[in-house]
Amino acid sequence: MTAIMPLIYTIGYQETTHPAMLAALCEAQVEVLADVRALPLSRKPGFSKTALAGAVEEIGIEYRHFRHVGTPPDGREAARKGDRDTLRRIYAGQLELPEAMAQMAELRALALEKRTCLLCYCREAEKCHRSLLIADLLADFSSVDLLPDVLSEAKAGSLKREKREAE
Repeated sequence: MTAIMPLIYTIGYQETTHPAMLAALCEAQVEVLADVRALPLSRKPGFSKTALAGAVEEIGIEYRHFRHVGTPPDGREAARKGDRDTLRRIYAGQLELPEAMAQMAELRALALEKRTCLLCYCREAEKCHRSLLIADLLADFSSVDLLPDVLSEAKAGSLKREKREAE
């Protein structure tokens, strides 16, 4: 008999739209969006913490922010430059901080209980700290990277209509 591995989703909002991301989360039946950005701010409309939390909660998805497992500024700079080794070194130091360890334990417990998706900016998880977090904390999980398609925007609009009609 084969043991079933727990599942964790990841999503990056680079090169996508807010409606397409919401549609991807709904299609994957995500229950909790775990924002793993150190700074939950974005110049892209709808992706800053307050707006994002409101939007996902409106479609029945819980929003949680785990800032201590986010990447510090020098790590974000390394990621922008594509310097994966520097990102890995800086991020490993971040995860050794007591507040990061506490949030990692909380995140792991949540992911074991509910269908959870890690959110950050980078579209591709392997270029982001999300993959490092999974390797460190959730190595015994299967991971699925959601790549929202702009064509999914129509689905997001219909999901909102269906929710309003059901109420």
